[in-house]
Amino acid sequence: MEECEQLPDGPQAAQDVARSDAALVAALGRRSVVLVGMMGAGKSSIGRRVAQRLGIPFVDADEEIEIAHAGMKIREIFAEHGEPYFRAGEARVIARLLEGGPQVLATGGGAFMNADTRAAIGAKGISVWLKAEYDVLMKRIKRRHDRPLLKTDDPAATLRKLMEERYPVYALADLTVQSRDVLHERIVEEIVRALAEKTGAAGATAGASAEATDAPAEGHRNP
Repeated sequence: MEECEQLPDGPQAAQDVARSDAALVAALGRRSVVLVGMMGAGKSSIGRRVAQRLGIPFVDADEEIEIAHAGMKIREIFAEHGEPYFRAGEARVIARLLEGGPQVLATGGGAFMNADTRAAIGAKGISVWLKAEYDVLMKRIKRRHDRPLLKTDDPAATLRKLMEERYPVYALADLTVQSRDVLHERIVEEIVRALAEKTGAAGATAGASAEATDAPAEGHRNP
């Protein structure tokens, strides 16, 4: 596992983090933080932690699709109705969910491939690609058996083919953060920092911190 840098600690650091996170949420307004990427990239597990960190809701698009289908699992929807049916429903669900920001929204691996969905995300969200290397994805995917697109004779070759098709499109996302085998908190921190830079919240927070540092103590005003 990659060695993790020490995250800020102590009461003052906690206050600074809380202040910067509040500035980021304010800068988001009604926009959603939309996580895109391959199956196994960690969109749900990381997304929940980002939402908890920022104090905003987390929504999993796949779970919402299952709810809309009376609890049918994604693999069952694929098997019964086929991928085109699933993708059309997925696009409708994501369009609806984007009306509910600010939130962290985890999307399915194929969702960002839809041009209309990308446009909707661009209008009402900030997209973050959790980019993972093949070996990382394969190791994680082997633990689960609910990936309908990998129900093939050669899942490894299928995964490589999907990566070749999807990575150039994922690269259109607003931000890219590397998903890898480090502590989740480190990935969360990288996402939050990237969002702060993207929204301008980082500069606003730095300016506010400087003003607070330079301000005279209470009862000691400059003439």
